[in-house]
Amino acid sequence: MAGLRLIVGLGNPGAEHARTRHNAGFHFVDALAERQGERFGLDGKLFGETAKVVVAGQPVWLLKPATYMNLSGKSVAAALRFWKIAPEEALLAHDELDLAPGVARLKFDGGHGGQNGLRDTIQHLGHGKFHRLRIGIGHPGHKDRVTSWVLGKPGKDDEILIARAIDDALDVLPLAVSGNFMDAMTRLHTPKA
Repeated sequence: MAGLRLIVGLGNPGAEHARTRHNAGFHFVDALAERQGERFGLDGKLFGETAKVVVAGQPVWLLKPATYMNLSGKSVAAALRFWKIAPEEALLAHDELDLAPGVARLKFDGGHGGQNGLRDTIQHLGHGKFHRLRIGIGHPGHKDRVTSWVLGKPGKDDEILIARAIDDALDVLPLAVSGNFMDAMTRLHTPKA
């Protein structure tokens, strides 16, 4: 399987959203850029902020859509077209209600599971054949509380756990970038002793 050439962090732009659970995808690409001393710059034609990093010896584009979460697909589709990258060479990092804080999972293809950034991207591409990094944020327990939960800031303990999950995912990223998804998944999905 081809490696990764584009990593998209899904989130909402603006300072008021910066530390919310919904911005776990932004936090992931920010952490990756920071590790490499790279900065994001606004790219109007891609409706987002971009940066370029090198992972496992490969150049990889990073993208943070500047649209709101539910319009992310416009930015993702524009970037894939502009850089001539196949959807299966892209990884979308996003918050995941169905995983506990501290848990991150890699996945290829599938539906959107109610995640609006994925929903819009699938709508723009006509399919879901791209990689996902699901970053657990936990579930508030009732569907009526989901919106305020994802748009809210996690408590101290959850914030630490989410950051740890992001670090764990960054540790296996070189495997995924070089196309070795099975090993990346095995390492990420196996609980640490």
